[in-house]
Amino acid sequence: MKPFISIFAVLSLFVASARAQPTPSTNTPSPIRGQAGPQIVSPEVSADRHITFRILATNAISVRLGAGDIPGQGPGATLTKGTNGVWEVTIGPIDPGAYRYNFNVDGLAVIDPRNPATSESNNNVWSLVQVSGSEWMDKRDVPHGAVASVTYYSTALNKFRRMHIYTPPDYELGKGKFPVFYLLHGAGDSDDAWTSVGRASFIIDNLLAAHKAKPMIVVMPAGHTRPFSSGGRGAAPGTRPAADEFVQDFVSDIMPYVEKHYRVQKSRSQRAIAGLSMGGSQTLNIAIPHLDQFAYMGVFSSGIFGDFGRRGTNGPPPGPTFEERNREILDNPKLKKDLKLVWFSTGKDDFVLESTRGTVGMLKKHGFNPTYIESTGGHTWINWRNYLNEFAPQLFQ
Repeated sequence: MKPFISIFAVLSLFVASARAQPTPSTNTPSPIRGQAGPQIVSPEVSADRHITFRILATNAISVRLGAGDIPGQGPGATLTKGTNGVWEVTIGPIDPGAYRYNFNVDGLAVIDPRNPATSESNNNVWSLVQVSGSEWMDKRDVPHGAVASVTYYSTALNKFRRMHIYTPPDYELGKGKFPVFYLLHGAGDSDDAWTSVGRASFIIDNLLAAHKAKPMIVVMPAGHTRPFSSGGRGAAPGTRPAADEFVQDFVSDIMPYVEKHYRVQKSRSQRAIAGLSMGGSQTLNIAIPHLDQFAYMGVFSSGIFGDFGRRGTNGPPPGPTFEERNREILDNPKLKKDLKLVWFSTGKDDFVLESTRGTVGMLKKHGFNPTYIESTGGHTWINWRNYLNEFAPQLFQ
């Protein structure tokens, strides 16, 4: 019994000592790894679709919200500092959708340290907030596909590259082959954009659940081949590049990789391509010269840049135009025979509107029958998500 009594005595002393310790103040939050100071929630989306943004910046002089994606924000709302060092602002109500944002703290752009949701651009990272309330792009209780981040080696560019690939629900069961849809992002963005701020996987999931679209594989590659600059894809300002590096990568590496590693149908009738802004121009640069390989083409807020619309003070860039380079294909009636859809949409307030109108007119002149819709709004993800939701149901029918 002596060993037992000894252990019991030690435990009794330990409990008495613990009880004698001072109780922590209710005003001092318990420490959480990676967080010091007041515990805050940011962003906080209310039921009435107002969003409250908060950041702890005790010594800051000024904090502004950077949220160009959110309508009506302009240069960004100013946050107000509380006595606890937490800066805060509430905006809204905001229409349902996904929105990028960051904070400008005394001139330094930072992402929201309390928000794990992010969206990548070509050379930046943004915090991401989702405002629910739209059945067609919300995360809903329906079967969901999978999105993979895929690394491949580009022989055209001599370096490793990344793309995102969506596979429909039950693809992993290993049954059947699927049509493939190549979906391209815009200038300044990355292959992450369509599945983060673009909500592409949830849009397709909801279309499939409503039986409005055919099951498909969606390939979202990286459209930039180098750090983004105003000079374009390696071309000097005011010139047309001798060769589009992304087109070379797409034809030589992206399509072959997808067709080797995924169960895709390889016929023209089961292959589609679309893109927004820069990606819409790339869509035309890929699909028209390879028109025998694509039955569906979508151009969102885009056109042939440089040939139509704003050209600057020096006029169009030197060298042959898109129309001149592709005249033989544009005038080939056999290639138009099995072309199922050429679809354009641009907002009435979009700065590329004249480029879109000029490109549509050029295609009509060569015997194409493009669908053209002028929507409301401008050059924003609000439109591009809508365009995807309208375009995808028309594929592979």
